[in-house]
Amino acid sequence: MSASKLTLIIPVLLLLACAAGCQSSKEQLLAAGESQVQLRSIQSRAFDTTDKAEMLRTIMATLQDLGFVIDEADETLGSVSATKLDRYALRMTVTVRPRGQTQLLVRANAQYQMRAVENPEPYQQFFDALGKAMFLTAHEVD
Repeated sequence: MSASKLTLIIPVLLLLACAAGCQSSKEQLLAAGESQVQLRSIQSRAFDTTDKAEMLRTIMATLQDLGFVIDEADETLGSVSATKLDRYALRMTVTVRPRGQTQLLVRANAQYQMRAVENPEPYQQFFDALGKAMFLTAHEVD
């Protein structure tokens, strides 16, 4: 093969290799984006109330009922952090923010050994218990 043909083929091959690499990076980004959207949907629930202070009190009571110890709560920021120390250290941070005029959005982030928990089970347990507690609060049941 002549040197002139080789100098034409090498840049074309490099360009194709780069394009293939970019394509797989794009696919990885799209897959990561989809998994983040799925995780966010597991972590979030909307509640038909606008009473942020009552929601935060109910969140703290729910976390305590589930065996968590409240580490920090801030009504101004709308956040509660708690740790569960039963055979493992699970840390959960719950934030509350308005969603429209009639709802509050509650988002829970769980971490186990400084890694985000992607398993839906702890989130389902928390939101099931929180939903029941909100029902009881709304119907003034102690």
